[in-house]
Order: sequence, then C-alpha cells, then structure tokens
Amino acid sequence: MIIRRFSSISVETLSESAAKQIVKELVQQGQNKQALEFYRKEVRPAALSNGTTSIIPSLIKACSSSQFHHRFGLQLHCNILKLSGFSKHVIFNSLISMYSKFCDTESARKVFDEMTKRDCVTWSSMIFCYSQIGSLFESLELLKKMYYSGFVPKPELIASVLSICDIRIGKQIHALVITDERLEYSVFMSTALVDLYLRGDDLQMGFCVFEQMDEKNEVSWTILISKLINDNQTYEMGIYYFQVMQFKEGIKPNRVTLISVLPSCSFRQGKEIHCYSFRHGFESEPRFSSALMHSYCKCEEALQSSRLIFERLKKRDVVLWSSIIKIYSRRENSSESLRLFLRMQMEGVKPNSITLLALISACTTLSSLSHGRGIHCLVFKKGFNIDILIANSLINMYSKCGCFTASIQTFIEMPIRDSVSWSSMISTYGLHGCGKEAWQLFYEMEEREIEIDSITFLAILYACNHTGLVKEAQTLFHTATRAGKIELKEEHYACYVDLLGRFGKLDDACEVVKLMPMKVSPRIWSSLVSACKAEARLEVAEMFGRRLIETEPENAANYTLLSMVYGELKNWVGVEEVRRVMRLRGLKKKSGFSRIE
Repeated sequence: MIIRRFSSISVETLSESAAKQIVKELVQQGQNKQALEFYRKEVRPAALSNGTTSIIPSLIKACSSSQFHHRFGLQLHCNILKLSGFSKHVIFNSLISMYSKFCDTESARKVFDEMTKRDCVTWSSMIFCYSQIGSLFESLELLKKMYYSGFVPKPELIASVLSICDIRIGKQIHALVITDERLEYSVFMSTALVDLYLRGDDLQMGFCVFEQMDEKNEVSWTILISKLINDNQTYEMGIYYFQVMQFKEGIKPNRVTLISVLPSCSFRQGKEIHCYSFRHGFESEPRFSSALMHSYCKCEEALQSSRLIFERLKKRDVVLWSSIIKIYSRRENSSESLRLFLRMQMEGVKPNSITLLALISACTTLSSLSHGRGIHCLVFKKGFNIDILIANSLINMYSKCGCFTASIQTFIEMPIRDSVSWSSMISTYGLHGCGKEAWQLFYEMEEREIEIDSITFLAILYACNHTGLVKEAQTLFHTATRAGKIELKEEHYACYVDLLGRFGKLDDACEVVKLMPMKVSPRIWSSLVSACKAEARLEVAEMFGRRLIETEPENAANYTLLSMVYGELKNWVGVEEVRRVMRLRGLKKKSGFSRIE
C-alpha cells in the first residue's frame, strides 16, 4: 500500500511534491477514501498553504467520487477560500465539477458566478451540472452565453444538452452544428441526435442521422434497436437491425442492448439471448437477470426457468426480489409471491414501492382481505402511504376483496389524486351496485376539470352495466362517439354491447356491432350469444355462436355456450357434434370454484 510506504515520514519532512505524488497515485488507483484519509492525517487541512495548492485538484477529485465525501468537500472549499495570492482558476473548475457530481447546483452556480475568468472547462462543467438534473432552461441559457463568448462547445457537451431537449429545440441545435464548421461531430453527438429524433417519433430523421454516422458504437445501435423493437409496427425492423449489428457490422451487443431487446422477444429468442449471456459472462448481473426472468415468465411453461435463474443467483437485491414476486403475483399460484416476500424479509432485503405494488396485486388476485390489510399496514410503516400508485392499487384491492368502505377511506385519505384514482373509485362504486354514486363522482371529475380518459370512460360504462343505468350509458356513449375526444377501443364496445344485450336492447347492440370501426372480438360475440339466448332468439344465438368459435377456436367455454344453445333448441345432434369437436381438440372447460377466507 502507498500509505504504508510513506507512514514513517513525518509531516515536517514530507515535501509538497511527495504529498502530491502520494495523493495522485491513490486517486489514480481509485483509492479515494485512502487519499482523503492520508490528507487528513499527514497533511492536515490546517496546514494547507499557498505552497501546497497543487494537491487540491486531486483532493477535490477524490471528494467527487462519493456522496459520503460531500462534507469533506465543503470543508476543503472553506480552506481554499482562506488562501490568497495564487490562481484559483483550475481549482474553481474542479469545485464546480465536484458540486455537479453531488447535484448541488446552487453551490456550483455560486462558484461559477464568483469567477472573474472562465474558460471552456468552466462553462462546460456548469452546463453539465444543469443538464444532468434535467434543467433545460438553465442549460440552454448558459450554452448560448458560452457560444456568444467565443467558446466552442465540445460534442460531449452538446450531447448532454440534447439528451434533455424536446425535438423542436434539438432541431435548432442540430442546425447550428451543421452550419458552424468549428463544431466537431463525434459518435456521442450523433448518437444523441438519433436518440432525440427517435424520442420525438421522427423515425425518418433518426434513420437519416444514423445512416450518415461515420462511426457507430454499441450505444448507437442500442438506441435505434430499442426504439424499433418496442413498437409493434417496427418490431421486425428492430430484429433485422439487431442481426445487422452483430453479423454485418461485427459489433457485439452489450448488456443494455439485450435488456432493451428481451421484453419483446419470443420464448425461443429469449433462450438464445440467455445462451449468449452465459458465453459473455453477464448472466448474473441483477438488471439483466431481472429482464430475463420477465422474458421467460411470458410463457406459462417457462415459469420454472425464471425461478431457476432467481435461485441460482448468489446476490439478490430488491430489484430481483421485486421481479420474482411480481411474476407470481398475477398467476393462479399468487400465494407463492407472499411466501417469497417472507423469504426476502428473512434475508434482510427491504421492500420498495415496486415490491409493495406486486404484493397488493397478489392479494387482489387471491381476494385475500386479511393479507391485503397486512400489506396496507406495511405500506404505512414504510412511509409509502403517500405514493399515488400504491394508493390506487389499494383502492382496487379493497374493492375486489369486498371491503367497500376501506376503498372509500383510502380514496378520501389520498393527499393527491390522479385520473386513475377517480377511475378506480368509479369502478368500485359500480362493482358494489352504487350507480348513482359512480355518476356523482364522474360529474365531480368534470367540475374539477380532471381529464376524462379512456380508462375513466370504461369505468363509468362498467358502473352502468353493473347497475342497469341503460339510458345514462346510451347518452354517454353517443356523446363520446360524436365528440371524438376519447379513443373508443374494443373493451369500450364490448362493455357497451354487453350492457345493451343484458337489458333487452338486442337490436341496438347489433347496430353498434355493425358500426364498430374494428374487428369484432370474441368477448362481443359471447355477449351477443348470451343476449340472444336470454331473449329466446335461439337461431340468431346459434349463428353468433358459430362466429364466436371461428374467432376463438381454442376456448372451451365458447363450445360450452354453443352446446347450451343447441340444448335449448333440442338439437341433440348439434350438442353431440360440439362435444366431439371438443374431444378432438383436447379442450376441457375449467371448473368454477369459490374461495372463502
């Protein structure tokens, strides 16, 4: 160790050059804590003088390495201010950089404003400080002043500002880069421009910049591929570029590339990426393992693979625990997520908001009020009761578990509510047969000018369906259709058709289906069959039943519904034919069950 090498040297005999060399070597080796300890014991802040100022930049760099050294950096700054008679320009640049890494923009700006002489590094450090916390206005103001002061910003600085710009401002910066020959292009800037245009959904310009890049690194490819592959319309193109990256350009995808690709992969593709990760040694990295587990869990048969990945990991942080708990929370064996949570606590890993959301989801799936109340207590204990996402989930959980009053109380106690909060409460009223209260809440939303989105619209339709408010639903649906402010999706039409069919307005339901702008879903056909059956229009029910099976041939419940229609028609040949087809396809209707806690 370097410290041991110099431990026998006294403070009096330790020269400035020796002290500087020791600190510099320690910082270069990443031993920042040891460098600061050496300074504190061997040099001492009180002994800092004009003769030892050359050691200060290295000390500031050591302070910047960790938030734990913030206080030490402040003390060092105070000692610097006491000195005089030397140039503080380089030291002040280092201080701005240090405060930038601490996200202490106020202190950084104070140092910046007090500097009488500023160079390119000074301006860049201050702009970096603002850009890393997302302060676009301040970053642009300083970039403009820097440019007009005659300093040419480096590509890395422009890239950092582009990362927080919207596409309109980003285009202006791009135009400046093209017209000013002093501004250099680099892979960092070009990658930032690609990201800018893809974030702004300008694929044409994004491709144009990407294709003109002289050099493309794995970051450039990752940004392009992740954008394409996570959009259904450009998914195939994303897979194509992923293959071009590897086999044509010879660039190996890194961990981030694979994490961005995994959510959209099929089971087979996920296995291939898993094999690749083994060969390149990052299969045990927590973020990658989490993404891989989620990729496997999309396939019911591969759930065990997700569990195997989790169990084989030596170190499991809160992200991995939350991932595996979330995977089990929405499945039939969601009680396993609660058992995993107990293991997590026994291993001393503290839950975060994502963990608690997954646990609330598990309680909702299980319809377990006792477990839900226990998780709610934990939410209060951990201080997550003000988290709007958790509060919304609790409203839904209590509603599905039959505890109507607890849903209302949770909603009332929320300090901040979003449109999801209101929608959840409207659904709760509808589920428990309180149609008038649901409408009152809907009107209150309108009075408070809270945005009525597609989720809220579905919630109020759902409430009407459960409480028989047919006229109100018809007025609402026709108004929404004419206004065009809310994009009506398949689930809105399915809920509305079900409502009309359930309450004897079969002709109106059929008319709505005729005017639908999208393909009729199995859920709508099923609602029409049930409505026709209730109205004793069995020939029409048979026709709709056949359409239902054509649309969704692998669902045993559809065959059962058609068989019941044939039974009421006394068409026993038809009943036997349906059963024969079910046997050939290997379909069995799942038995219903009730659960009493």
